[in-house]
Amino acid sequence: MSKSIRHIPSLDGLRAVSFLLVFISHAGLERYVPGGLGVTIFFFLSGFLITTLLRAEFEKNGAISIRHFWLRRTLRILPPFYLVLAGALLIGLILDPPGTLSPPAVVAQALQYTNYWIIAHGYEGQPSGTGVYWSLAVEEHFYLVFPWLFIALQRLKFSARQQAAILWGLCALVLAWRLVLVFVYHVPIERTYLASDTRVDSILFGCALAVWNNPVLDEMPMDEPRWKFAYVPLAALLLGGCLLVRGDNFRETFRYSLQGVALTVLFIAAIRYHRWRLFAWLNTRVMVYIGLLSYSLYLLHLAVIFGIARALPDMSHLLRGTLSLAISIALAWLIYVWVEKPCARLRRKLSD
Repeated sequence: MSKSIRHIPSLDGLRAVSFLLVFISHAGLERYVPGGLGVTIFFFLSGFLITTLLRAEFEKNGAISIRHFWLRRTLRILPPFYLVLAGALLIGLILDPPGTLSPPAVVAQALQYTNYWIIAHGYEGQPSGTGVYWSLAVEEHFYLVFPWLFIALQRLKFSARQQAAILWGLCALVLAWRLVLVFVYHVPIERTYLASDTRVDSILFGCALAVWNNPVLDEMPMDEPRWKFAYVPLAALLLGGCLLVRGDNFRETFRYSLQGVALTVLFIAAIRYHRWRLFAWLNTRVMVYIGLLSYSLYLLHLAVIFGIARALPDMSHLLRGTLSLAISIALAWLIYVWVEKPCARLRRKLSD
């Protein structure tokens, strides 16, 4: 795998932004900080990176090894996932009253269908602080299906533009499905916010960018002034406008689609023009470091926030959030050193 794939400018910073939006929202500022946007960025980034890696593998070898793909994803996702889940479960068994934990709810988390379990039964019965696991279930469902779709697109010899059009078409179908669910069946917000079939388009927008006009793999002509003074400002306005419209019906239908369009433009610019002042901060040491730890941070931060709130209920939101972030970073660093790095070495052996 080429060096350019191993290091993509701004990528760690974008991971950090995704996590920080979620963290700050969970730390008590959910009325002001859009944690849901952080999840959408997380989805988009995953789709873009996974498809970029699949493209690189196919262009190098002329084929995709599904077995190696799933093994790489297993090594990347599951060891920290089950470690944090086991820790939260153990703490819950020790500190929570008997009957607080529900075995079926925990099994749903462990077997990666917790998003649909929550839709049907709610969050009760899960170990404290593991509510974020629903988004990992969406990711896992995507990993099960998308490699087969990508291989089919290559075997049918669709052009890059045609592949992107097919993926955007799937995004349009997901939007249509959300419209039916919201305006015909009047489903609750949890149905459209948590379910894989209604959120996968946020991942597919990233996939579409990866297959055509990929800012890492493709040489695409770009008019820098036009991007700086037109495309990027318009994308930022679109993203901000989506957040200002507060109606549930809009949020659970068009917002995710419009965010996908805006993020497509912003990802291209952040990667290609990472030296602009607008994006340079994404590549600072602090952001790169948080981005490096972002997966474990995402898994464990909510459990830490809840734990600090339980232990120090009178502490101010600012101090509680600061302490929670510091503890989360320390724990995530330990997981990175002792779990993620060894697993990463195994993944690289499968990629070379």
